[in-house]
Amino acid sequence: MSRKKKKTVWRLWAKALGEKAGKNDKESDLIASIRTIVFLTYLITNIAIVANAIRHWNDIDYTQNSDYNKNERVNDQPERQLQSN
Repeated sequence: MSRKKKKTVWRLWAKALGEKAGKNDKESDLIASIRTIVFLTYLITNIAIVANAIRHWNDIDYTQNSDYNKNERVNDQPERQLQSN
């Protein structure tokens, strides 16, 4: 990519991040860089959350060793009565 094209892409990206902030172009570029880092952390976090949700979609096995089945077995046993002396 040519230098002029990179500069144009960076300018458009910086404008897409929000209002130009800073006293000069160097400060504005630094602020846009920080905003880019914040955006990337949000993006990576959201990708991880969605990937985890997809990975564990329907991950519950209701037929083997589930708490529901354990409780059902416990409730099926006859209740013990306390013996009083």
